[in-house]
Amino acid sequence: MEDLNPLHGTAHLLEEVDKKLMVLLRDGRTLIGYLRSVDQFANLVLHRTIERIHVGNEYGDIPRGVFIIRGENVVLLGEIDKEREQNLPLKEISVEEILDCQRREQEQKQEKHKLISKALKERGLAENNEIAEEF
Repeated sequence: MEDLNPLHGTAHLLEEVDKKLMVLLRDGRTLIGYLRSVDQFANLVLHRTIERIHVGNEYGDIPRGVFIIRGENVVLLGEIDKEREQNLPLKEISVEEILDCQRREQEQKQEKHKLISKALKERGLAENNEIAEEF
């Protein structure tokens, strides 16, 4: 089957310029903005960028403006479907509320991790980072 698109690799991203994209970063952040520029390393420049934070079925958007992203930090990139975006099954809440929810969620995860670590220690098992500390 013949490839109808002559662009290969990161050159495919040139077709996405001026479109609204969602970018998932290696550190877990989700950015949404308009792609303004891309280079051969898949470095991106997003305009009118927001950082969207999800906790459960709620989300909050933090305005970030122009955002430059190194290509190596991109995990996932896709165009936003405007119709589907309007009908999200999520509830938008204020930035302060979503940041508070995110903090509580992280504290719960840390507490759960501590309990698991304690249970492993009681059974004579150690996590990888504890094994490294012993040497």
